[in-house]
Amino acid sequence: MDLSNLKPAEGSVKRQGKRVGRGQGSGKGGTATRGHKGAKSRSGYSKKLGFEGGQMPLQRRVPKFGFTNINRVEYQGVNLDTLQELVEAKKIKDTVDFDTLVELRLARKNELVKILGRGELKTKLTVKAHKFTASAKAAIEAAGGEAVTL
Repeated sequence: MDLSNLKPAEGSVKRQGKRVGRGQGSGKGGTATRGHKGAKSRSGYSKKLGFEGGQMPLQRRVPKFGFTNINRVEYQGVNLDTLQELVEAKKIKDTVDFDTLVELRLARKNELVKILGRGELKTKLTVKAHKFTASAKAAIEAAGGEAVTL
């Protein structure tokens, strides 16, 4: 190392941003790179979400429709093929209750569970859930199992 190849340590020198609004002599004085007039040139400007420059925003152009039923009950669906996979993976034996489904992360502890009829069930299972579709109940009972509503 000698005076001809000195350089600072890696990462020690940071490239500073341009200093704007510090006088005419800097070349970045006057409007400080913001241009003339308009909202974007003012201090404290922040673009509002969905603002379209004064044009009627999409959210207000599109008509409202429908309503939200305040008494709606949401269920977390679990299909029969999912239960069959768990049996084959030896994660469940002969009974499936709500606590088992929560442990296996198929439902959260505050959710209601509905067993749905996709796929087929080959194993005899006792399934305890909040609701069953007709096809799921029939498939569970056809496999020799039992569908218990909580």
